[in-house]
Amino acid sequence: MAAFGRDLGDGYTLTLRDLSTVRPLHELVLANLDRLRAAEPWAWRPQTLEDAVLHTEHLLGQYAMDRALPCVIRLDDRIVGAASLAFDPYLGQASLGYWVDAGLEGRGAVRRAATVLIGAARARGAARVELRTAVDNARSRGLAERLGFTDEGTLRSAMPLGPVRVDVAVYGLVF
Repeated sequence: MAAFGRDLGDGYTLTLRDLSTVRPLHELVLANLDRLRAAEPWAWRPQTLEDAVLHTEHLLGQYAMDRALPCVIRLDDRIVGAASLAFDPYLGQASLGYWVDAGLEGRGAVRRAATVLIGAARARGAARVELRTAVDNARSRGLAERLGFTDEGTLRSAMPLGPVRVDVAVYGLVF
């Protein structure tokens, strides 16, 4: 499988996550941990460098099997976020996920990265891309809508965020 990378403009690039990205991405997660815990169940687990290595190795294994496209978002040469697709070949669809450093929210980096990944899903033959986010995550919901996703409903109490469970908005983009 060929390496993946795209120029997103204005100094931003989307590149394949690999072992060289583990430490800087881990440091970025730690710097953004409080806000990530408001939206990401995985952020509630211990954030060790060793676990970050294992997770990246797992994602690269999924990439090698054409089941995932795990990427980092860079500004110049600095990692500033992550965006990824997980493919379900049986259902012919993909799931989209993303986040960016708090200081760069609202500057279009995630929109650009998501647009590239949606194009990759379409090129791969996916019939739809799905995005799930906490109902109260207005930024993520707004981005989904700007990208053309349709709000398909709410899954009640579907996402554990630390000691609570929150409702999840399901968005779909059908090709």
